[in-house]
Amino acid sequence: MSTQTSAVLYIVPTPIGNLDDITTRSLQVLSDVDLIACEDTRHSHRLLDHYSIKTALTALHEHNERGKADWLVQQLSEGKNIALISDAGTPLISDPGYHLVNRVREAGFRVVPLPGACAAITALSASGLPTDDFRFIGFLPAKSGQRKKVLQNLSSETSTLIFYESPHRILDSLTDVLDVLSDREAVLARELTKTFETFVTGAVSELIGALEEDTNQQRGEMVLMVKGIDKQAVTTELADLDTMIMASLKYLGVKQTSALLSELTGVRKKEIYQRALEIAE
Repeated sequence: MSTQTSAVLYIVPTPIGNLDDITTRSLQVLSDVDLIACEDTRHSHRLLDHYSIKTALTALHEHNERGKADWLVQQLSEGKNIALISDAGTPLISDPGYHLVNRVREAGFRVVPLPGACAAITALSASGLPTDDFRFIGFLPAKSGQRKKVLQNLSSETSTLIFYESPHRILDSLTDVLDVLSDREAVLARELTKTFETFVTGAVSELIGALEEDTNQQRGEMVLMVKGIDKQAVTTELADLDTMIMASLKYLGVKQTSALLSELTGVRKKEIYQRALEIAE
């Protein structure tokens, strides 16, 4: 579909704590658009009031996004420019907006992103962990069993892993990280850009100890970063896995081999199945 030019949806990052962390371009866009879609109008009013911005607000959150997207597209079709913001940081990054952006693009209107604050990137830049290769996961599942399953699928990742986490789950999540990913180097960034910003660094077990010793470290907005597995270790593990596959294939078929070795090693069944097919040829 050809792109219309009559109206635009702007993706506008907002501060993650310090209200000064917003670009002049973002302020200009928020002042000039006809409507701002935000998660919580009361929360966003504090930012807009701080900069004397009077643009009308409308709520767009995870519970109403699918239905509200059609209405917002109608506003665009009437020539109204719209800005999308979240409570903090860059919209769509563990925040609402995905369905709206897709609906707007399908309708042929421009979507213009503005650069700005993002808690994951802010935390990573000061973590001391490798930044050349990282993977943003977002929030882990609330239940331990599901959380461990996600972590198991990440156990062979060589990239720095970045998670968002809530205060009431941080100790449980760190415990599961320790159980599944082992005692790797990790960094917990709290309250970024705010008065009580802190970085807790060490092995995962040390982070657990630090948070248990000082319960204040269990408060606030959190970004947890975990170092990826060493690439040499992955190479060794893969060589060991090939040996196991070849031995198993002497007695079992590819499907049975992949099921058995997945249970024994924690490596995803699909990965073992593909490798077993290659070896069997």
